[in-house]
Amino acid sequence: MMEKITTLLTMIKSKDHRWNVIFTICLLPLLGLLIDIIFNNLGSNPIQALHIRLGDWSLRFLGITLAITPIQTIMHWRGMAEYRKLFGLYSFFYATLHILTYIIVDNNFMWGMIWTDILESPYIWFGVIAYIIVFLLGITTPNSIKKMLGKNWKKLHRFIYLAGIVGVIHYFWQLKGNLAEPLLYTLILFFLLGFRALVEFTRRRLSNMMMPKRME
Repeated sequence: MMEKITTLLTMIKSKDHRWNVIFTICLLPLLGLLIDIIFNNLGSNPIQALHIRLGDWSLRFLGITLAITPIQTIMHWRGMAEYRKLFGLYSFFYATLHILTYIIVDNNFMWGMIWTDILESPYIWFGVIAYIIVFLLGITTPNSIKKMLGKNWKKLHRFIYLAGIVGVIHYFWQLKGNLAEPLLYTLILFFLLGFRALVEFTRRRLSNMMMPKRME
């Protein structure tokens, strides 16, 4: 029995198995949603529930992606950097399902109604902007495209901060009831972006202090 437990722990500690475990865990929200669909547990407005839950998980994975750098900085642990790409792709995955639910399930490919809805609902504009950014980040993730873009790759991927901001605004604006969750996301995003700004300010200040002064 102890040998089996030791073997299992060794497998989990290995890089490949950690990747597989995290990959599987990230699919659990979708599995839970499918179970609720099968057993009709989405409430009185199942389409709205689909929208909200898929959008929630897209925003959550975006937040996890943004949280990796602060966690590494505070804990001096670089082990999660390699999973940043995975979490970002899952944000793109759930955002795509969120969009497809709106297009297919909610509007049945009625493009005229969809365009009218976009033009008349400002909160959707923010959702569209967030998705375009996440889409561009997702399709430029492969190393081959990263090499092709060169320095522009980093510039493009800095737009993840804007995606987080407009994503929270989109979520905040569309809800008319309990705003506790979007407020929580707003606070988390404020902390994550504020932490980055503080680190960057400190880095530049230290860099300027270390530069030799010119002789007059």
